Parts: sequence; structure tokens; C-alpha cells
Amino acid sequence: MQFEEIEVNIKKCLQKIQDAKKRSGRDDEVTLIGATKTQSKELIEFLDKSKLLSDVGENRVQEIIEKYDSGKNLKWHMIGQLQTNKVKYIIDKVVLVHSLDRESLADELDRQAKKHNLTIDALIEINMGSELSKGGIEKENLLGLLDYVEQKENIRLRGLMTVMPNLEDKEKLKKYYEEFRLLSEKLKRVASPRHVIDTLSCGMTNDYEMAIEYGGATMVRLGRVLFGERNYNISNIVEEK
Repeated sequence: MQFEEIEVNIKKCLQKIQDAKKRSGRDDEVTLIGATKTQSKELIEFLDKSKLLSDVGENRVQEIIEKYDSGKNLKWHMIGQLQTNKVKYIIDKVVLVHSLDRESLADELDRQAKKHNLTIDALIEINMGSELSKGGIEKENLLGLLDYVEQKENIRLRGLMTVMPNLEDKEKLKKYYEEFRLLSEKLKRVASPRHVIDTLSCGMTNDYEMAIEYGGATMVRLGRVLFGERNYNISNIVEEK
């Protein structure tokens, strides 16, 4: 896809985000994160220079490492599943880890943040559809993981993330989003004051408008609708070992 097409796509999606906010009576900010999985360094350079987007998200640590220098003015997000042994490579590069889903990952995020004398912002990932193919904790385990993270001084929770089931039934999807928003409100009530529960990361290409209208999304993660199909053959991406 040509950069001119990408620019048009980004502007269209930004307008749709504004329209969805208007329909739901919202006037707060919704951040568009460009999900750049398998996309090229050249695309990152274009986004960095054009300032069409301020934020990009990657699913794989290796891609952050490979592309980071091409987008130093961008805010980088870790939006995929994160192995504990990869945390050290991105702890000082990302502004937000979206996929905190287990105690061992909390341990390593805290340990590496301490080593770098920083506080790492993170979202707890919820598996709303209880799908085996997706990451995240079951919603009934939220308070248990919160209690564990409360012991980690170098982790600051910012809210929740989810990847919703791909449903044709829009009413069912709407109910999932409403439930997700209620979980965020619950987290805000019970988390200690050092956390800043202001972020709901949900909504992708197929459902981001619903995520804003019904889920209260403050971040949407869009890939295909912006950049076209993923490019699995680009030469500058190295497989993770």
C-alpha cells in the first residue's frame, strides 16, 4: 500500500473515532495506535516524519528492537503477549505494556523497571470471551492479579486491555464491551491511589467504533484498516528465537 493511501486511511479512521465519540456523548481523548506488526521500517519512518500518528504498537519484541530507531519520535506500545525473558529488551522503550496477564510477568516487569530506575505503565489483559487462542486472564481473576501487582512498586497500572471475540452477533459483542467497561470501573474503585486507572485498550479493525461507543475505549489498536494486509515477507523482520 502506498503512503498516500495510508494517510487517507488514517484520516478516515480518525474521523470515525470522532463520530463514534459524538454518538456516545464523549468528549475525552481516544488514542489511535497503529498496529504495525510485520510492516516495514520505511512505514515507521513515514509515520515518524508525517506525525499522522503519535503511537504505534507491536506484537513482538523483536519487531520493536528492529524498528525502534526508525521511529524515535513515536510512542511505542507492547500490545502482544510478552515472554518474561524478553522484558529486558523493551523495558526502556515502550510507554505501555498492554498484556500483563500473570504473576511471573509482573515479577519481571518490576525487576527490570527497578534496574532501569523507572516505573513501567501496564494494563491487565482480560480474556473476555474465555478463548483458548487468546491471552489474558479470566475476568473473575482480576482482583487476584491486582492484589499481586499492588506489591510491585515499579509497576503502575493504567487500566485494562482486551481482544474481543470476532462475533457476527453485534448485540452479544455490545454486551461484552459493556461488561468490560464495568470491569474498568471496578478496578478504578479498588486499586490503590498510586495507580492511574484511565485507560481502556480495546477495539481493532472490525469493531473499534463499537469499542468507543459501548466499551469506553480510550485506545484503539488498528492495523489492516490503516496499512492493508500484513507483509510477512519483508526482509527487515527477524524471527524471535
